[in-house]
Amino acid sequence: MHILITVLVCFFAGMGAGLGTGFAGMSAAAVISPMLITFLGMDPYLAVGIALSSDVLASAVSAYTYGKNKNLDIRNGLIMMASVLAFTVVGSYIASIVPSATMGSFSVVMTFLLGVKFIVRPVMTTKEAMQSVSAKKRAVQSVVCGVIVGFICGFVGAGGGMMMLLILTSVLGYELKTAVGTSVFIMAFTALTGAVSHFVIGGAPDWTVFALCVVFTLLWARIAAVFANKAAPKTLNRATGVVLVVLGAVVLLFKLVG
Repeated sequence: MHILITVLVCFFAGMGAGLGTGFAGMSAAAVISPMLITFLGMDPYLAVGIALSSDVLASAVSAYTYGKNKNLDIRNGLIMMASVLAFTVVGSYIASIVPSATMGSFSVVMTFLLGVKFIVRPVMTTKEAMQSVSAKKRAVQSVVCGVIVGFICGFVGAGGGMMMLLILTSVLGYELKTAVGTSVFIMAFTALTGAVSHFVIGGAPDWTVFALCVVFTLLWARIAAVFANKAAPKTLNRATGVVLVVLGAVVLLFKLVG
């Protein structure tokens, strides 16, 4: 009975995380961690480590799918990733010395609100409009936005995927598919860094839960990414919005129950 509950929890956690990653570049940690903690009573630190591990392959396969469909900006993605990684460390350090209120629900509320935004005000920017920005200006924007995203992620401890998607679409003026493709490309590397550090510090995870979460998240992320790359912009906005609203509401419910 215990193994059946474990498989079911991992399946639904992986499904939610995979859909969030494939559609919106959302971090698996936002979905998997609260489910493992709430239903399997797992140590929060190791739960986040498993969630980040699930994120690595799911983000990588999503990035590959978006890249194959020419919906990935690798050059500026690498520039932003360097800023994000550097300032996540800065944000983490400042958070450790500054007494701050608990902000664990930040990314969940943001997920919900961003979902509403995609439904009410879809991102209809075209690739032509996106490419009209000069390479130099785009590189500078990528550095500045990476600094902001990294610092907030390090200080708050979550919300990286959602922050990147919001900034790529609203500030940098990216077309939605390219924004998600670039976001998951960056997330694959940041999640790998986070997962390795979690297991080095916290020890080995429950390998059964680890394997189940990684496989289910990867499967659903692949399905979502394939659908997203074939969908019309308006359909993709609505699908992404619905996925984010549902995931935001469900995870918020888990946090209240927990």
